[in-house]
Amino acid sequence: MNACGKPPVVYVVDDDDALRDSLRWLLESAGYKVSAHSTAERFLLAYRPGMAGCLVLDVRMPGASGLELQQELMRRAATLPIIFVTGHGDVPMAVEAVKNGAFHFLEKPFKDEQLLRLIDEASRQSVPATEHAQRLCAAARLATLTQREREVMDLVVHGRKNKQIADALGISIKTVEAHRARAMEKMDVSSVAELVRATLSVKTTTA
Repeated sequence: MNACGKPPVVYVVDDDDALRDSLRWLLESAGYKVSAHSTAERFLLAYRPGMAGCLVLDVRMPGASGLELQQELMRRAATLPIIFVTGHGDVPMAVEAVKNGAFHFLEKPFKDEQLLRLIDEASRQSVPATEHAQRLCAAARLATLTQREREVMDLVVHGRKNKQIADALGISIKTVEAHRARAMEKMDVSSVAELVRATLSVKTTTA
């Protein structure tokens, strides 16, 4: 599934089923969308570049450790902020993780309010990179339009009505409606306002 345009998500990666379920309940009750995984490997299967939000990551896990997952994400040039969750004995490793670019680490047990505050800060930090990724996604979508769909879309963006577009292009209104519907579907927008924003973001990317 394409990550373009998706809302921020908190990714939880922890092999402790009880803690993972507890964090899911806490975050969902706070209004976050949550994607929880028991191993680093399962998270990587779901990961897509440009994902907005943050990653709450345990240091010690079966298979790849939290630090190894961090290294893999660094190799992929990922921009997802990482909040490490650690036991007392893992603090030195967590400090190392922060030196390698992690957003923060929390030592167990921690207060719910503290985690929620950090997640809010980390999610907001991820927005600029996400906006850039969304601009690239909009450009990729634009490239899938046929010439006629692009012509119709350009006129829609400039505020032309269907009849005006039909007259300008020498086609029927029904044909305009069909091209317009396909163009909006390909651009993954549901309104003219969203279409305008998407096309403006592409111009910003290519400027």
